[in-house]
Amino acid sequence: MSRTYQQMIFVNLPVNDLDASKKFFTELGYSINPQFSDENAASVVISDTIVAMLLTKPFYSTFTKKEIADATRTSEVLICLSAESREKVDELVEKAVAAGGTASDKVQEMDFMYGRSFDDLDGHTWEVVWMDPSAIEG
Repeated sequence: MSRTYQQMIFVNLPVNDLDASKKFFTELGYSINPQFSDENAASVVISDTIVAMLLTKPFYSTFTKKEIADATRTSEVLICLSAESREKVDELVEKAVAAGGTASDKVQEMDFMYGRSFDDLDGHTWEVVWMDPSAIEG
């Protein structure tokens, strides 16, 4: 029996305070994989195929020659996660705010889609979206 390859995504994000960022993401319900974590990085397991690598800025700078963006002032990336329901969208954003993040006032609401967003402790924007499965199939 052959197994279908599941492509993964590793989102690498520079952070100011690794311990605070680890606490933030664990308060959202995610776990830290200690096998790929140390004093320079934390591997945040979001799902079986999504991992956020939180990297201290000095360590992050070893992977690029570009200036590291200040995500509190400029937009570097919009990270979007799916949610299984509208309620789960709200739940994750509310957890993020309770953990020290900042919610956006903007709500995306259409017949087939509902979304909100928050910024983490370093200003990285995370969108959370539910899409009606019947709209996706049709």
